[in-house]
Amino acid sequence: MSVSERLREAREISGLSQGQVAKRLEMHRPTISEIEAGRRKVTADEINLFAVLYDVSVEWLINGSVKDEAADARIVMAARELSKMSDQDLDRLMNMLRMMRKAEGK
Repeated sequence: MSVSERLREAREISGLSQGQVAKRLEMHRPTISEIEAGRRKVTADEINLFAVLYDVSVEWLINGSVKDEAADARIVMAARELSKMSDQDLDRLMNMLRMMRKAEGK
């Protein structure tokens, strides 16, 4: 997975639109689109801004790795549990996570 793909994935998981990201980072929406499509390079400063906004590590955005092995293990365990859930329960959980994210932003 490329940096641009990880940026798109992180944005989607964060529940933000390209327009919302652009506004928060004081960029133009087409800039976010170009970055996520891999047609525009991302500066180190921009990577840091995206990492903070999406609450992910710079290391993960750059090369997909997680330095914190304990956190990585928790993610793997959570993924195993999620894989056992029904589609309906997963949809409910995703809605709850989006609501929690919105509440944190207020």
